[in-house]
Amino acid sequence: VVCRDGCIKAVGQADVIRNQFSGATFERIIDCSGKCVLPGLVDAHTHPVWAGDRVHEFAMKLAGASYMEIHQAGGGIHFTVEHTRKATEEELFNTFKHRLERMRRAGSTLVECKSGYGLNLESELKMLRVIKRAKQSMDIGISSTYCGAHSVPKGKTATEATDDIINNHLPKLKELKLSGEIDVNNIDVFCEKGVFDLDSTRRILQAGKDIGLQINFHGDELHPMKSAELGAELGAQAISHLEEVSDEGITAMARAKCAAVLLPTTAYMLRLKQPQARKMLEAGVIVALGSDFNPNAYCFSMPMVMHLACVNMKMSMNEALAAATINAAYALGKSDTHGSIETGKQGDLVIINSSRWEHLIYQFGAHETLIDYVIVKGKVVYQNERCGTMSSY
Repeated sequence: VVCRDGCIKAVGQADVIRNQFSGATFERIIDCSGKCVLPGLVDAHTHPVWAGDRVHEFAMKLAGASYMEIHQAGGGIHFTVEHTRKATEEELFNTFKHRLERMRRAGSTLVECKSGYGLNLESELKMLRVIKRAKQSMDIGISSTYCGAHSVPKGKTATEATDDIINNHLPKLKELKLSGEIDVNNIDVFCEKGVFDLDSTRRILQAGKDIGLQINFHGDELHPMKSAELGAELGAQAISHLEEVSDEGITAMARAKCAAVLLPTTAYMLRLKQPQARKMLEAGVIVALGSDFNPNAYCFSMPMVMHLACVNMKMSMNEALAAATINAAYALGKSDTHGSIETGKQGDLVIINSSRWEHLIYQFGAHETLIDYVIVKGKVVYQNERCGTMSSY
């Protein structure tokens, strides 16, 4: 039972609920007989605001080019930055809205959304305004992340870019956040060899923390950088990627209750070593999942991400579901309101056309057939037009 305020009023056995609410009237009753009701999925890491298409790079990757080789050939992030800077706010909003709708149809009800394809103050603010506009106008939860340190802009050194972010970007973010023009929750840095080193990363993250942003950053992806140790030391809420994390970093994250946001699509698409999910889980790290949706990893579907996590990272289906719901909400600092079906939490739900919830993971790429309803704050935001007319098997 979900109230008008969008929060869950009661959870329990059908007969108990019927007796408890026998005198109540409801705007809508959904018959879920033979179906499963799950918490809305949480996508803990996405880059969904950009212009320009990088489908040509997929062919380069298939021919054996590495991420950094494409980057050095003028592709990768800088290709997207060039197109994103040229795009109008309206153009960016329209494509972003379309992508969020696709994520929602795949069961995501809360999505972390990064800037990071502007790399100068004007373009980064343009992206953050687009994210705020979607947050206000669409029925989907958004956690907004400033990722101005996604790459070193052309013509600048990493030190110059770091100084620019600390001295110019972050003070402006603080000012516009206070005035309500933008709404930012997290700060992100791509801590990587040839991008932002450990010292630059520390400076930017600390400066972001000082203006009230949660630390949630890219680390230990292509090279071991001791990002996990740094994140634990700074009190990071989460660190993403971690393909090259050290054993000491895993121990530090577990002790600090810093979530690991693992991105099986990235390792799959770039043919990288898979993140050590089993080792992290056994060490007591809070493991979350994200799609890493971006021009380099074009995936909207958390059910597909969960499937990849199970097959390639050896997670159980229970672990994958927790990682795509309550743990992903924790990685965004929202586990008190999102990520599970509990009284008092936000009424974000996914109803699937199967008597066993595992089908959402087991049936690879089948979410369009399986998902009957997506509900945000008690409101049906997606109903499958074939709902109730077909079997999920």
